[in-house]
Amino acid sequence: MFFKVTLLLLSLFALSYGLGGIVGRGQKVTVVGKLVCNGQPAKDVKVKLYEDGTIYDTKMDTMNTLGDGTFSVNGSQKKIRKIDPKINIYHRCNHHGLCPKKVIIHVPKNAVGKGTKEAQLFDIGTLNLANKFPGETTDCIH
Repeated sequence: MFFKVTLLLLSLFALSYGLGGIVGRGQKVTVVGKLVCNGQPAKDVKVKLYEDGTIYDTKMDTMNTLGDGTFSVNGSQKKIRKIDPKINIYHRCNHHGLCPKKVIIHVPKNAVGKGTKEAQLFDIGTLNLANKFPGETTDCIH
């Protein structure tokens, strides 16, 4: 009995999650910023924009920072619920370990644009990667 109830609940969850892409509303977000390391532009730093999902994260965009340390990532999704975007930054500023450091920055929900409107802009400003960040980890597989 427990197995049948669990299977039914998982099926309903999967169905509602899948229908979000069909009957949901379009949502857009753009995140910009500048990354520095000890005052110098942090070039070629990988920045990825994700929709922070319940079961798994969905990548919406990725880029490496430009020569001046700037980046701009944007993405859109069609979902029933409001998307929960975040950016992951993978860097080696003051770090000589095997794997790069990973910093996660959550984007406020009010920075998500609705429908066919232009994407809202969330500017993280200038971020010095030499600082310590809460929750900072290393990540070999990204």
